[in-house]
Amino acid sequence: MTQSTISPAVLAEPRGSVLVLRLNRPDRMNAWSDAIEAAYFTKLDEADDDPEVRAVVVTGEGRAFCAGADLDEMRERTADPDIDPAVFDRPRPRTRPLEFRKPLIAAINGAAAGVGLVQALYCDIRFSKPTAKLTTAFARRGLIAEYGTAWMLPRLVGQSRALDLLFSARVVTAAEAARWGLVDELAEDPLEAAVAYAQDLATYCSPTSMAIIKGQVRRDTDRSFAESVADADRLLRESLMGADIGEGVQSYFEKRPPAFAPLAPRE
Repeated sequence: MTQSTISPAVLAEPRGSVLVLRLNRPDRMNAWSDAIEAAYFTKLDEADDDPEVRAVVVTGEGRAFCAGADLDEMRERTADPDIDPAVFDRPRPRTRPLEFRKPLIAAINGAAAGVGLVQALYCDIRFSKPTAKLTTAFARRGLIAEYGTAWMLPRLVGQSRALDLLFSARVVTAAEAARWGLVDELAEDPLEAAVAYAQDLATYCSPTSMAIIKGQVRRDTDRSFAESVADADRLLRESLMGADIGEGVQSYFEKRPPAFAPLAPRE
């Protein structure tokens, strides 16, 4: 894997086994556009299948993470009262990051609004600068709770706080959001903090285990405890037959980092 820029819209920077992706429209506070979406999702597809990438950190170039949808693009699409709804169809679902098999960590370096906040919520863990400003924005643009936020926010912060954030679309700082669980870690340099965390995962944790755990957590959100245990018992039997358990135990006794195999490419 070599350092490369796959698109002017997204910059890619390998940091060992961690890949840093930067949304790259700093002059527009990284406003979400079709170009950013296509480049970001393509890079996630590539990272999913790259055995050298064990975790991804996503951040914004400049002073913002992502200040929401590109309103110029939105105005063009909504200017015609007889617009065909098909114009809003997407080649890939905007929820693509939820299907990423490896750890996906947000480094929120500044404003995260609307769909920019949605993309941060799609990440597994969120590091943020304490002064970063977060807002759902939707209700102030005449929109609804987009792309699963009505499902995600109550599970993170509770129903009443979720409704407050969605109704009012008020701006909150990451420091306030951290007290609710919307942000996981505060850091003056969220990128470096997120990369350090991701590098620890890449060094010491089984890629297969992490991918399976991500699937368990997603499925168990709406399952009973008994269903969760039954699934875990099945997966445990499979893991006891795999190579990673032997390497994990042996590396512990030899006091060295484990040499876990990478994930196989998607079929």
